[in-house]
Amino acid sequence: MKKTHDKPLAQNRKASHDYHIEDTLEAGIELRGTEIKSIRRGSANLKDAYARVYKGEMYVYNMHIAPYEEGNRHNHDPLRSRKLLLKRKEIDKLAGQLQETGYSLIPLKLYIKHGFCKVLLGVGRGKKKYDKREDLKRKQMKRDVDRALKDRMK
Repeated sequence: MKKTHDKPLAQNRKASHDYHIEDTLEAGIELRGTEIKSIRRGSANLKDAYARVYKGEMYVYNMHIAPYEEGNRHNHDPLRSRKLLLKRKEIDKLAGQLQETGYSLIPLKLYIKHGFCKVLLGVGRGKKKYDKREDLKRKQMKRDVDRALKDRMK
């Protein structure tokens, strides 16, 4: 039985702040050499990453995977574009959604599932500045309500 991790090895926390995530999809990722060892160590960063369809295939760009220290000459380029493993129908569906104005495909999480590295992709529309402020206000009000209820229970 292969090992499964419940917690994400890398997460894009800024994505929910900058985008309205409307749809998610799980995809495999094609890795080379020591990249999986580096990911398992937790040396991956999804901060500025995005995905795009190129020549009928889906690729993720700007995903930083740090070089593996024990990898010597077999190490990889940290910012290379990596192919995502999706079915043709899924790629066509995502390509159609991305044709609409303002939509982007953002990697949200990187995790191990049944021994394979997976990426959770989110189709999102960029938020405006006032949307971000509204979300922050809503979060603060929820925090205040939770704090008041917690104090009341004591």
